[in-house]
Amino acid sequence: MGWKTVTEKAKKDHRPSLKDWSCDGFHKTFPEYSNKVLNQGNMGYQHFTCKGEDFEPYSHTIPKRLDAKDISPQEFRERYEAHGIPCVITSVPEGFDAIHETTRGEHDSHNEEKKSEHCHYHDIEQNVNSKPKPWRALERWKLEALDQDEHLRERRLKCGEHDSGKSIRIRLKHFLRYLHNNIDDSPLYIFDSSFDDDSVAKSLLSDYRVPTFFDEDLFKLVSESRRPPYRWFLVGPERSGTCVHIDPLATSAWNTLIVGKKRWVLFPPNVPKSIVKGNGLIRKGEDDEAVHYFTTILPRIKQAAIESGGEGKYQDFECYEFTQYEGETVYIPNGWWHAVLNLTHTVGVTQNFCSSQNFDQVWKKTRTGRKKMAYKWLLQLDEFYPHLAKRAREINARDNFVMKYDPQEVARREREDERQKQKRRI
Repeated sequence: MGWKTVTEKAKKDHRPSLKDWSCDGFHKTFPEYSNKVLNQGNMGYQHFTCKGEDFEPYSHTIPKRLDAKDISPQEFRERYEAHGIPCVITSVPEGFDAIHETTRGEHDSHNEEKKSEHCHYHDIEQNVNSKPKPWRALERWKLEALDQDEHLRERRLKCGEHDSGKSIRIRLKHFLRYLHNNIDDSPLYIFDSSFDDDSVAKSLLSDYRVPTFFDEDLFKLVSESRRPPYRWFLVGPERSGTCVHIDPLATSAWNTLIVGKKRWVLFPPNVPKSIVKGNGLIRKGEDDEAVHYFTTILPRIKQAAIESGGEGKYQDFECYEFTQYEGETVYIPNGWWHAVLNLTHTVGVTQNFCSSQNFDQVWKKTRTGRKKMAYKWLLQLDEFYPHLAKRAREINARDNFVMKYDPQEVARREREDERQKQKRRI
């Protein structure tokens, strides 16, 4: 079966109501948009308020631009992650983030041998004078290299979902032909999280390393089968992207780009969802895919903000746009709205994570969104991070929150069920 047949079926399964994927002709108009973005000064960094656009110098702009050669993981956590400041970090895939000595907090001294089973610290500690070790992905994830990888090119990767939620998968070799030859307005996008399914998929894990800035992965205390999807291998044609969203369960995220260029827009947590989504600004028959959002909807949001004069729901409105280049790692703190558009063909990797810095918010989301996982997570926190387990229980007590799978609560429900059965017998 040829690549055209395979991808046409995938498109039909992914968006069965869309008959013509190229009806808006973005393959003709997009080059003008992308060239305009890529030719902007200040590397495309823009800060927008109700007063209009401002091209700020790097010392003041968001996201902050950092170099892994110059900042240690501890400095990053204290100066940026602790304050929820988005960042773009260079020199990570080249390995410079791992040459800093790792500074651990006081709580990291507990149960060191057991903790090593769950955390990345033991993998990345290096002497400050050690030579950086570049990611293998820098070579292996180039488009030409992927197409020549006899094992990976045959691997079926996720590029969409059925309405039922079932994954749509196609072979990488077919997708790469599609990537180079499609004229779709918003093309299919490989967003695959099945790293543990087989040896071929697992090989991708050896091609990159979690940056030392983000190696405190508290969800790692939960088994891979129980924890939510959290890491994705990305291959995106130009014009593909992700719609505006907040990452799930209040997690933060990092995204490293190996090939190509991406356009990002960020909205601070205080900007209402209705504004970010462009409620009332999307006309009948219009799409809200990433390419439509950046080229059509976002300009309308900005115009509406100007016309409001900063009053009403647009009070304190802000958004930040920037271009991510090859080798750059973007850090998005929890709660920040963001959307991404591939200006060129791209390859990269992204992961969501929970750390000590965003633990409170993640715990509140997880205890209601993943009830059974939350209880098992709490038991693991008791053993490896007792100060966080204590914090979780304090938050529960403050909110009068009862965990569904707490043994005492389970026993109470069983007693209540038995009483109801006895009443029915009477």
